[in-house]
Amino acid sequence: MRPSQPNAGNSLADRVVSVAAGAHVVGAGFLAGAPAFALADGTLLLAGADERRVAAHPDAAILVADAGDGYILAGGDDGRVTLTGADGVARMVGEERGKWIDAVARAPSGALAWSAGRTVRATDGKGETKSFEAPSSVRGLAFFPKGFRIAAAHYNGVSLWFPNTAAKPEYLEWKGSHLDAAVSPDGKFVITSMQENTLHGWRLADQKHMRMSGYPAKTRSLSWSHNGEWLATSGAEASVIWPFQTKEGPMGRGPRECGVRPKKVTRVAFHPASLVLAIGYEDGWIILCRLSDGAELFVRGPREGKDAVSALAWDAAGKRLAFGTQEGAAGVLTLP
Repeated sequence: MRPSQPNAGNSLADRVVSVAAGAHVVGAGFLAGAPAFALADGTLLLAGADERRVAAHPDAAILVADAGDGYILAGGDDGRVTLTGADGVARMVGEERGKWIDAVARAPSGALAWSAGRTVRATDGKGETKSFEAPSSVRGLAFFPKGFRIAAAHYNGVSLWFPNTAAKPEYLEWKGSHLDAAVSPDGKFVITSMQENTLHGWRLADQKHMRMSGYPAKTRSLSWSHNGEWLATSGAEASVIWPFQTKEGPMGRGPRECGVRPKKVTRVAFHPASLVLAIGYEDGWIILCRLSDGAELFVRGPREGKDAVSALAWDAAGKRLAFGTQEGAAGVLTLP
């Protein structure tokens, strides 16, 4: 690990430590206080005082990862799902023989879910695994904030599934290919990204539709603010941030924009306790934007690499930000 050099005014670049990941960074998080990165070559890079690599998916590629503070849940083209905790040991928690893992998700309670084709499986951590067959391949999974309930995005809509009940999943329909799923922190809204460069949403109280359009590219990164009042998204030459302060959500209201640049945003991550948004771009830039006044702080620019930012993650205290790129660069920002 080596310190990066600042290359812009109003900068935090001198507080960034670079990490040579060496492969596409699929996800980033923190294990036992140390930054950790899930890499497309099947390994986990634990970038602590004694840097080491864990062969979580030997001879396979990690395709998807849900990483946070204290865990990395990864799925590979070997059909395996692994969970790595603070001890840095990758344990297999699921396997779909002969299939690729398309999506993974972990709930704050520790419950896990993954999909392979149409099959969705979930475990509450007590050893029993439940499953259901979706109408088509599931590309996105998200847990509800309370209870054991999952939103699964697929073609023509979303299925809402309670794994511990015998009832069929509730089906929210909207024509088109739905890619990613996000549930609001209050559990009142479900949002999906779509193949058609748009977002679609449902207010669950009455299943009223919300269509959030105008993106020049696909929106593949969504992040809720800690208070649930804002949803930040990628897919434009700024982070497009939708308001959710009222029961109407963004209906009839326009979004805000933060971090306007002549490059598309690829990743977004809200700070865990304040209205500060980390924004990563297709050319490797990273900035922090404060919503209260739009102030921006530079974190990383093309001097460190021009490849797209593919992972952003805050630690639980909100003092450090881990990031990674498609070409294998990575790093950690420590705030003053």
